[in-house]
Amino acid sequence: MQAEVPLSNWVDGELLAGQGEAIELLDPVTGLPLVAYRDAGSALVESAVEAATRGQQEWMALTASERGRRMTAAAGALRGHEETLARLESVVAGKPVRDCRGEVNKVREMFEYYAGWCDKQHGEVIPVPTSHLNYVRPVPYGVVGQITPWNAPMFTCGWQLAPALAAGNGVVLKPSEMTPFSSVVLAMLLENGGLPRGLINIVNGVGATTGAALTGHAGISKLVFVGSPESGRRIAQAGAARLVPSVLELGGKSANIVFADARLDDAVAGAQAAIFAAAGQSCVAGSRLLVQREVLDVVCERLARAAGEITVGLPDDDATLMGPVQNARQYQHITAMLEAARQQGARVLCGGSRPDTLPQDARGYYLAPTVVVDVTPDMAIAQEEVFGPVVVVMPFDTEEDAVQLANATRFGLAGAVWTQDPARAHRVAARLRAGTVWINSYKAINVMSPFGGFGDSGFGRSSGVEGLKEYTVAQSVWVETATSASVAMGYGNGVG
Repeated sequence: MQAEVPLSNWVDGELLAGQGEAIELLDPVTGLPLVAYRDAGSALVESAVEAATRGQQEWMALTASERGRRMTAAAGALRGHEETLARLESVVAGKPVRDCRGEVNKVREMFEYYAGWCDKQHGEVIPVPTSHLNYVRPVPYGVVGQITPWNAPMFTCGWQLAPALAAGNGVVLKPSEMTPFSSVVLAMLLENGGLPRGLINIVNGVGATTGAALTGHAGISKLVFVGSPESGRRIAQAGAARLVPSVLELGGKSANIVFADARLDDAVAGAQAAIFAAAGQSCVAGSRLLVQREVLDVVCERLARAAGEITVGLPDDDATLMGPVQNARQYQHITAMLEAARQQGARVLCGGSRPDTLPQDARGYYLAPTVVVDVTPDMAIAQEEVFGPVVVVMPFDTEEDAVQLANATRFGLAGAVWTQDPARAHRVAARLRAGTVWINSYKAINVMSPFGGFGDSGFGRSSGVEGLKEYTVAQSVWVETATSASVAMGYGNGVG
């Protein structure tokens, strides 16, 4: 008897199977086959864009206040389904279910926040020196294409959907082919909560087929991508070929700077959470720990001890603080970078291999929390994104050294400063080439505040009012008010 093919797409208000080749997912915990589904394919993308176009027109026919009420109702529709969404995310992404529960609540928070913005996107009147009334208003792009990553599929789905809808757009979103399902269920619940049919569409498949069909579609007016710099370049090139703008939220190699006067217990706890939460699979992970030399040994000793106390286990166990790496390719990348660092002279202070306390059937992509020392700034492990539970520790002597070392990468997503000197904290934060900087904290992220980076960490902003503005374009309207207007050839018409 043939197994039933999962309905892995949400298009025009219906759950649909893909039309392309089979895609097999492996269980991050065991490394064994989990489920297979079919690539959506270009025909389904076409249907999704058509549905989003109709849904967007219906959406914009509503008053702004009604759109806000509908978004609030959609957020409320998630209540009662938190555990189902969290368990689904945990199984496929390999993340601790306790973390996934928090992410469901964050998605609801995103929709509630942007619902309030629906009727507060005001235009302005420009005092032009002619007889015209000139006003400017924000208008939506129409239908936007969004591509989200495998490390936080549900969180990034909500992160991008909410501002796009609040700005008046329809959406076709493609999750990573490795984590397809939570976005589909999320979209279904949101639409059932009161959003127009077809406003949100989810298509699942690989980049070369479904992704290419989405980024190359003439009906897509803006592209938003969350993922690696390499893939981000391809997305931007696809958009540029059609003169379509893009927002790219890419990788990071964030510097977590600890000065000698910092509260070291807090700094070590912050460093641990910065890198080992989500098994280090976070674009803002504090993967470079820069420590002032006089406290280097004590920080390393405390961090190694704290790393050894982290509960690594099964994602569905509420006691688990860190689960496996999500997929085999990423696991191989991490272990290869560790081996290369060892060959270059770096030393693994703790971790670097599978934990020895795992259940017998947990034979998947596990790596113990890892601290690497004796690292020089030119090593690949100090420059490139590991995207795993691996932190490199490097010393510095002066404030100037810390800033230079922190900025010496092609990335610029986030960073942190730990010190009890307020002047130094603000001084260093101002000099860091990073889109987000924390002072005596790490990974505090909220939908109200803008998020994005510099350099190979991408361009444009998500969240906050800045994220909302990414989904609109300014339209300038000129109204002649003079009774006998001057209409002449060239620019500058009107009585002035």
